[in-house]
Amino acid sequence: MGKDKLRRFEENKSFINLYEAPYSQIYGKDHPLKGRWAGDVFGNDNPIILELGCGKGEYTLALARGNRQQNYIGVDIKGARLWRGARTALEEKLDHVAFIRTRIELIGSFFASDEVSGIWITFPDPQPRKENKRLTSPRFLEGYLKFLRPGAVVHLKTDNRPLHDYTRKIVESRPDCILLQADTDIYRHRTVPDMVLEVKTFYEEMFLREGKPITYLQFSTGLPATGSRAGG
Repeated sequence: MGKDKLRRFEENKSFINLYEAPYSQIYGKDHPLKGRWAGDVFGNDNPIILELGCGKGEYTLALARGNRQQNYIGVDIKGARLWRGARTALEEKLDHVAFIRTRIELIGSFFASDEVSGIWITFPDPQPRKENKRLTSPRFLEGYLKFLRPGAVVHLKTDNRPLHDYTRKIVESRPDCILLQADTDIYRHRTVPDMVLEVKTFYEEMFLREGKPITYLQFSTGLPATGSRAGG
């Protein structure tokens, strides 16, 4: 392991906005902040929005800069990547941003029922041969529903058309999920909200340079939709 990575791991321990917990401390157990993020971390009752697999936190930070009426938490297992996001949030005094270093499959240990108001999943590993590991598989969705509020909105942004189609099929098959919008080429159709187009991750910029279409899917949980905006 390089010296720079080791330095970042050590510096992570001093960041007040970065929360880490060894696997042995949370596997099958609750993190001390479960159900307490609003009061103990953010000091307000604003909605909490997660970005799962946030990498360096580009999307988490961009969303937070645009809306101080919501709290944002980026989640990733890579400590060296989280270092960048956590440090930037501190430098910019974004006190409504936090980060968690953990495996996504353990996210239920961190949040209580109805504690989270939305999820962003941006350019995840599509796991073409391991359906159970896809972040939008029934396995993961069941876990999210345990802490999402009724009517919470989940966003998927990906360059991988098979993952987009797979997720749409899963959402449309579930009575507890309501498809709100689906677009297979957001920069060509431009039917999505402006912030979906304006905020770009490192990987998204790379995929756009390669000419790959970027897809977007949005669905809600637990409440009937007033009308679907699903498209092609």
